[in-house]
Amino acid sequence: MASSANIARHLPLVAAQQPDVAAIKIPQGRSGGKIRYLTLSFRELDAEVDAWVARLAAGGVRRGDRVLVMVRPGLPLIAAAFALFKLGAVPVIIDPGMGRASFLSCVERSQPRVLLGIPRAQLVSYLCRGAFASVEKRLWVSASPTARCRTPGVARLAENAPDDLAAILFTSGSTGAPKGVCYEHGMFDAQVRLIRETYHIQPGEVDLPMLPIFALFNPALGMTTVVPEIDPSRPASVDPAKIVQAITQERVTNSFGSPTLWRKIAQHCRAEKLLLPTMRRVLMAGAPVPPDLFAAIQALLPQGTAHSPYGATEALPLCSIAASDIDPQAALHGRGTCVGRPVPGITVKIIALTDAPLATLTDATELPVGEIGEIIVSGPVVTKAYDQLPDATAGAKIQAPKSKHQTTTNSGLGHCGLELGVSGAPSAPVWHRMGDAGYFDADGRLWFCGRIAERVETRDRVLYSDQVEPIFNEHPAVRRTALIGHGPRGQQRPAIVVEPLAPAYVATPSLRRKLVRELAALGAAHPHTNPIRLTYLHRKFPVDVRHNAKIHRLALARWAETATGYESDSRHVTPLGKRA
Repeated sequence: MASSANIARHLPLVAAQQPDVAAIKIPQGRSGGKIRYLTLSFRELDAEVDAWVARLAAGGVRRGDRVLVMVRPGLPLIAAAFALFKLGAVPVIIDPGMGRASFLSCVERSQPRVLLGIPRAQLVSYLCRGAFASVEKRLWVSASPTARCRTPGVARLAENAPDDLAAILFTSGSTGAPKGVCYEHGMFDAQVRLIRETYHIQPGEVDLPMLPIFALFNPALGMTTVVPEIDPSRPASVDPAKIVQAITQERVTNSFGSPTLWRKIAQHCRAEKLLLPTMRRVLMAGAPVPPDLFAAIQALLPQGTAHSPYGATEALPLCSIAASDIDPQAALHGRGTCVGRPVPGITVKIIALTDAPLATLTDATELPVGEIGEIIVSGPVVTKAYDQLPDATAGAKIQAPKSKHQTTTNSGLGHCGLELGVSGAPSAPVWHRMGDAGYFDADGRLWFCGRIAERVETRDRVLYSDQVEPIFNEHPAVRRTALIGHGPRGQQRPAIVVEPLAPAYVATPSLRRKLVRELAALGAAHPHTNPIRLTYLHRKFPVDVRHNAKIHRLALARWAETATGYESDSRHVTPLGKRA
């Protein structure tokens, strides 16, 4: 077992070290006002994974198979994923909330041989046969999140090299089509190590992960997983009282969630005058965390700290920042969002903006401190390729040249739409283009300015969402805003789209005019936002399903083409009528 880099090796090791510690708790309802859980120890979870291995092997799953996993979060997801790792198969995990067309496109492109799914998923596979044409075997799974697999067996761990393909995880597609990210076993190992070291996580801690995929790290970290009462397809509908009860009842020490979810929890705790004394850390990610939310969460943690890790599906974690390092005035002066310093082992550079592919690092121009450019990263958690998308890989990856001693291999286990792996020498580093604009300050801290695809280029300047929106978000009647642009790049007219807290601001002309005038006055106070005189009001922004926090600004720009905008200054508001 020790000779294999297979990520599944961590579970039996932890089971040997703390066999009777709870590994996972899945809610089953309530009794006497308390949440009732099905609890499995690490020894029982290890046996459950072996039972899954026996069942999967009997069902025809082979080493190297791509297996589309469509099961419930909780025990089925964790046990099935670790069983597939242990078999040497490759789980393909696609967020079903990305929309039907995108989901089916991802299925068709990933070419799974096996579908491991609940009855509803199996039905979809029959109704949409074209997308599922590669599926040769269908293994049915109970739709219950507490379903147990009773097949007896003791499974042998597959021998895997660090650069063998371990899983394909899909991006959310917030600024483009979702893409399958190729994860190797060594990358998962590096993630576990960096997460443990960056946040000082100890075995025996208790985690409540509000993004299901993050529960997969816990068995390797020795943390108990408390499955939250949350619908992953509609995370914004979460009842914060249930989350707070789980944290308090189970003495949770760690939790990851989006800013949207933690804002709801903070509002509930403030209204009920509650604190979270067992929490050692709260991790917020998926979108920039505003300073006021950092402060609100930190106020709930008498024994803990609020953090925000920076990264992406393609590379995580890269940087991290704690509440104590936040300057609440920075965003209000157009500096962007500080995401902290790179974690050990990660290298970050800022290069000049270009939409063209970059074959090697010598084709890029590195920028000095304080100058905004594209963020690129390298390190052991940085993935090398998108699945079956060579053009996307070429556009997002900067390949280091191979040394004359390196020769490519292709064992099949590393195939993800390009050649991976070398013989006789370590792999050369790959740089990932984050698609984010940012800069380093004089203290070595990285600042995020916005997504490059969402930048607005006027004749005079380039505007970025995170340097513009916080200024307008200060208005007490505003829930959030979005920077958009009309016209071709280099000649765009900037505009701000506003989601008010109350629908009345959209429906009532007098309130609408008042809000638009006041927003214009806020913008006029800063040189870079003063030229923004066009405003749109939108009842509810389109956002990503995974975090319910990333605003689809490009979709809002398309919407604005047929919406009524308002030209404004501090005194007058003029409706412009529909643009198309």
